[in-house]
Amino acid sequence: MNVFNGQPARDMAHYRIDLGKRNGQITYEGEDSGFRNADIELSKADLLSNIKDAQVKNLIKTSNALSTGIADLNLDIEMETGTGKTYVYIKTMFELNRRYGWSKFIVVVPSVAIREGVAKSFQMLEEHFMEQYGKKARWFVYNSSNLQQLDAFSQDSGISVMIINTQAFAASLKEGGRSKESKIIYSKRDEFASRRPIDVIAANRPIIIMDEPQRMEGAATQSGLKRFKPLFSLNYSATHKTTHDTVYALDAYDAFKERLVKRIQVRGFEVKNLRGTTDYIYLDNIKLSPKEPPIARIELEVRNAAGAIRRELKSFNVGDSLEKESGLKAYDGYTVSEINPVSGYVSFSNGATIYRGQVIGDKNEEAMQRVQIRETIMAHFEKEKELFARGIKCLSLFFIDEVANYRQYDEDGNEVKGKFQQIFEEEYKRICSENITAFNTPYDQYLQKFSAEDVHKGYFSIDKKGRMVNSKVTRGTDTSDDIPAYDLILKNKERLLSFEEPTRFIFSHSALREGWDNPNVFQICTLRHSNSTTNKRQEVGRGLRICVDKDGIRQDKETLGEDVHNVNVLTVIANESYADFTSALQRETREVLRERVEKATPEYFTGKRVTDVDGMVREITPQEASRIIVYLEDNDYIDADGFLTEAYHKAYADDKLAELPTKLQPIAEDVKKLVRSIFDKKVLDQMVEEAGTTTEENKLNENFNNERFQQLWNEINHQYVYTVHYNSVELVENVIRNLNRNLSVTKLQYVRVIGNQQDATTFGQTQTKTSDLKDVTTSIVKYDLVGDIAKGARLTRKTVVQILQGIGDNIYMFRENPEEFIRNVVKIIKEEKATMIVEHITYNQTEGRYDSSIFVPERKLNIKKVIEAQKHVTPYVAFDSEGEHEFAQALENAQEVQVYAKLPRKLQIPTPVGNYAPDWAIVLTEGSVKHVFFVAETKGSLDGMELRGVEKAKTQCAKKLFNSLSTSKVKYGVVDKFENLYNIINAID
Repeated sequence: MNVFNGQPARDMAHYRIDLGKRNGQITYEGEDSGFRNADIELSKADLLSNIKDAQVKNLIKTSNALSTGIADLNLDIEMETGTGKTYVYIKTMFELNRRYGWSKFIVVVPSVAIREGVAKSFQMLEEHFMEQYGKKARWFVYNSSNLQQLDAFSQDSGISVMIINTQAFAASLKEGGRSKESKIIYSKRDEFASRRPIDVIAANRPIIIMDEPQRMEGAATQSGLKRFKPLFSLNYSATHKTTHDTVYALDAYDAFKERLVKRIQVRGFEVKNLRGTTDYIYLDNIKLSPKEPPIARIELEVRNAAGAIRRELKSFNVGDSLEKESGLKAYDGYTVSEINPVSGYVSFSNGATIYRGQVIGDKNEEAMQRVQIRETIMAHFEKEKELFARGIKCLSLFFIDEVANYRQYDEDGNEVKGKFQQIFEEEYKRICSENITAFNTPYDQYLQKFSAEDVHKGYFSIDKKGRMVNSKVTRGTDTSDDIPAYDLILKNKERLLSFEEPTRFIFSHSALREGWDNPNVFQICTLRHSNSTTNKRQEVGRGLRICVDKDGIRQDKETLGEDVHNVNVLTVIANESYADFTSALQRETREVLRERVEKATPEYFTGKRVTDVDGMVREITPQEASRIIVYLEDNDYIDADGFLTEAYHKAYADDKLAELPTKLQPIAEDVKKLVRSIFDKKVLDQMVEEAGTTTEENKLNENFNNERFQQLWNEINHQYVYTVHYNSVELVENVIRNLNRNLSVTKLQYVRVIGNQQDATTFGQTQTKTSDLKDVTTSIVKYDLVGDIAKGARLTRKTVVQILQGIGDNIYMFRENPEEFIRNVVKIIKEEKATMIVEHITYNQTEGRYDSSIFVPERKLNIKKVIEAQKHVTPYVAFDSEGEHEFAQALENAQEVQVYAKLPRKLQIPTPVGNYAPDWAIVLTEGSVKHVFFVAETKGSLDGMELRGVEKAKTQCAKKLFNSLSTSKVKYGVVDKFENLYNIINAID
């Protein structure tokens, strides 16, 4: 939004609609009133300056001039698949309307699948945005047979949105085109009062939002969109092809690091010990070149120099022999006689013909498909047991190319099970029976509730006889425009998230994959042959969204904390080796990442805009940049070439980064963010992991029944409620005192320079003086000062009025810089509230207690991320960081430690700023320390630790509960390493 800083908030521009020839119809008063977007009043220089500010803030390469495109202003927003792109641009519409008054928008999408998904999002989010903004957006899908919607679009003074897809519209965008749609939009229509629809649309000066613009770069589409006369365009994509002025970037690297998408796990398979006795052939592709004849890319079995036989992809021209290339007699007679790129087939001298994507002679294919289905079901059950306990429905998705492999029909039209359906039901029955225990748990009951026939369903195109059929692929793509199929998928989207709906395994045509955007897809299996052009990012993209529970609550970092990537794991059951799949996925990911800085240099830091502790925005000086480099070198955080070292990553992961020098302390937080943003190639390796070896079930052992540990457990397994009583008068007084002492905003200033002429060509003896620029309107945006502060600080308007009355003349700072004034006032109020919450919180025990079952993880643990333990209450201790690893090992080795437990995340203490989960419960040998029972939280270096905001309030509440309010021997403390444990314990009264 800051791109338009300085743009006044205008009401919608009123204009008279061309109603056309009404043929004697009565025109009622106001019927010809239209509302269009007000013009951008900023100059191109102002816009470019604002764009550069946004780019510097977001660490994006700056633009030298405004880019060209379908509008005078074209802004790119890069967002990784699964991070909420649709939600963001809908919210952007409301914000543009709130801040600047703009309200006419057109969303352009490249396919029917995306169009239907966008329409569904508008429908689902209506009430959500109504709560936030007090209004709804009027939206509709463009339909050339219902042009009256365009008049309603023009006449509405509220937020109005038209959604169009290029398949239904692209032909019409080419003026003079022969299609029906083209004739309608560019011609005067009798049913539309002899008007051209394109003129009615253009009169509104709409803001165009391009969803996946890289797929809409055709000349006809681009020239047609220009005829809409857009005010400006916003282009949203994960992979921009033609770039404009990028103002925000959240690519795959950022999304993974910020835990905004699922972590990917891959189960790969590869046929070994091939005998070379079959005529296995797979036609991968036919390559075309303007100067060369077509070339066939064929996968076949080849004997290498060592005599081993493996499958390889080779290129063949007409006349080439597969037997000669492979060295195997099985290909006798397979000489290429024809390569037909139009129909997509290759013929051989023995009469055999193979089509693109087809496999012949593969005796192992069905066996491998059974393995894939089996592995998908096994992965599903492993994940489902954990998710069920959290109230999260687990879904698995199979993509196939032939409906007949799932469902067939006999001569009378009766349904007959295809081979995949038969294999699935056989494997499901066996694996399900193995997962049902004798304890009749709620999960056991859930598994027994539905049969193998109930838990899977096919989502395919339906013909006129009601039969499932293959989806027709749109020309030039590998996707379909089958609207009824997408309607079925979207109609059942919410129902599939309910535990009452038996479907947990979904079979669908690969051409419909764009329609599948369900957040609770945890397993994806593609039961077709992958070729060299198969996009791995597309393959995994259908399951990257963060999941939701049965109440629709996103299970993201805010909800789950550090556990987010333990819950949100997408397992891909690949039909190729793990190495092949992951290397292709990482290569594709690297290709679409935005340009990044890979080294720490003074040039990188110099000029970056940062906010200091007083809220002032300024640029890093060359001297400060040099100090940052010295700091990184002194702590071995960069190597001689400026690349981040393992020491840096370890310190960051363990929250043990060294404190920045005193002169850099005011900007320490932003400096750390800048260092963190330097590209690290190792993150690409972390984004995908192989489904590795897991531990046996991590059950409670005899240490849990130890008498001393049971005493500790019975002290800490209580559940609590809290109350916070504080006097609002006291809060108001504290806030006023703080504001009067610390409130400041940046003033508009000018610098006067006076110089004397020294000779005909030079001036010297200059003097400067800086003065405040007064009597200048710094904003013409309308603000609800009291309301904005009340909303941000979560106070009543009455309380905010009392605070503003108490700060006297300081309130006039609002005129100097309204946005900064509101931001700084809200910040100070929140600080005072947090302080009072901790001072006045009271905890009371409830009758509830945590059960010992919370110690047993719902899933088996990765063997690489555990230590085998002797003193722990379970055989294995899982660790999330190297710091936790070292702390657990130290507890094992210490003679003074009798028993300990890494506390499960389910054991939580409620606080006003969110639930808090301590890390460790430790029983120490009596007499060795002052307090025997201790609850610990492990953090980074205590000297450099800067717990802020929410985390600080949580730890202080926990400290107050255990050390002040509790009458037991249990004490609480924050430690950085085991060596400091005793000092902290003995320092607690």
